[in-house]
Amino acid sequence: MHEHSKITLKSIADRLGISVTTVSRVLSGKASQFRISEKTEKAVCGVAKSLQFSPNQIARGLRLQRSFTLGLIIPDISNHFFATIARNIEIEARKFGFSIIICDSQESTEIENESLKLLHSRKVDGLIISSVGQNGENLEKIYKKGMPLIIVDRYFPNLDISYVTSNNFQGSLEGVSYLIENGHRIIACLQGLLNSATNEDRVRGYREAHYKNNIQLDESLIVGDSFKEKNAYIETKLLLKRELPPTAIFAVSNSVAFGAIRAISEEDLKLPDDISIVSFDEEPYSAYLSTPMTTIAQQKNEMGTIAVRLLINQIESKNRLHTDKIILPTKLIKRKSVKNINQNA
Repeated sequence: MHEHSKITLKSIADRLGISVTTVSRVLSGKASQFRISEKTEKAVCGVAKSLQFSPNQIARGLRLQRSFTLGLIIPDISNHFFATIARNIEIEARKFGFSIIICDSQESTEIENESLKLLHSRKVDGLIISSVGQNGENLEKIYKKGMPLIIVDRYFPNLDISYVTSNNFQGSLEGVSYLIENGHRIIACLQGLLNSATNEDRVRGYREAHYKNNIQLDESLIVGDSFKEKNAYIETKLLLKRELPPTAIFAVSNSVAFGAIRAISEEDLKLPDDISIVSFDEEPYSAYLSTPMTTIAQQKNEMGTIAVRLLINQIESKNRLHTDKIILPTKLIKRKSVKNINQNA
């Protein structure tokens, strides 16, 4: 048997003259959490590396009855919004010694349910999910069976399950109000998945902006039924053929906005000369489009980080005496995709 195979946490602790607990916390990625100095962290990692020490994760998991893995289900990994959240979830989970298994539900409730069964069979210690369902019954069932669970972005207000999301109502209210301030009165709303809380909150903000500004709402201007680009592309094509087409579009997501922009371009129309647009969510390309797009930015990085911390707390404490409902503020970023059409502008 090689010498390094007999190396233990105590061996490293004795060599450095520190406690076994400190060594364990460093090698579990919890140095910053327990305010262990960078010098000590480097020393522990250096000795562990030189001794080719690797903690027996399987034995540790059996001892603590954990797999040290978390499940993550998101609707579309190719969507930068969800990809960013997933990345930050992975980064934060690693700090606590957890790995991530990611499932892409492809905006399908069937695939989402299959993913839930898969992750449960893999005995993950907890789940983070941005659901594509409309009532959350599948989540409620698995949560009531004891699975720690946090909902991110798309939440269910009627479920007693913790979530972290954006202030979708306020963000939409500000975005549509900005269009109104710039003289727009015929404003189309390209909505997403019907009956989902995220979509309903954003559409509610769209309605409230009209109400607060004493503008009669034309219900026929609220169109669409999915967050997919194709849905927005088709609906925008139809909107532009109306006898009295909209002067502005409020898109409830980045993928929806992209579909609208493609349709506008194909009709040889220019942003913002012929039509203005405001999109919910900021993307890396938003500022670099031929016409930089006005957006409602969400705190994607923070959303992922907070979701992990809520889940770890739930796993560690098994405390379900209260439900955490965290709503993060948004920010309106004004660019050149909105034209001021006020007569005195």
